[in-house]
Parts: sequence; structure tokens; C-alpha cells
Amino acid sequence: MSKILVMTFRNEEGRAFRIRLRYPREDLSPQDVNAVMDLILARNIFATSGGDLVEKVGAQIVETSTTSL
Repeated sequence: MSKILVMTFRNEEGRAFRIRLRYPREDLSPQDVNAVMDLILARNIFATSGGDLVEKVGAQIVETSTTSL
């Protein structure tokens, strides 16, 4: 089973921008993720084609599994 942390933001044009991180820590809390998302917005470290990131939309951990046939 594989896990990916997906953090979703909105940019100046109103479009969604997602940051995906593989293998998040098992003890990751909502407060940890919220703090990182706030830091990303405050430091304006990602450039998008739709302008700066302006707001947090949400975050989730996505689990996937693969079955060979």
C-alpha cells in the first residue's frame, strides 16, 4: 500500500494547484500539515501559470494499492 499526502491550494486565477508528497510520516497530524501549508503561502515559494497561491483548499492522505493479475 502506498500513501501520498495531497495539499490543495487555489491560485490567483482561482484554479486548483496540488502538491503531492510520497511517503508521508505515519505520525503526521492535521496541525503539522496546516502549518506547512501556511508556510508555503507565507513564503510564496511555488510559481504557477495562474499566479501566486492565495489560499488553502484542503489536504488529504491518499492510499493506493496495486494487485497484479
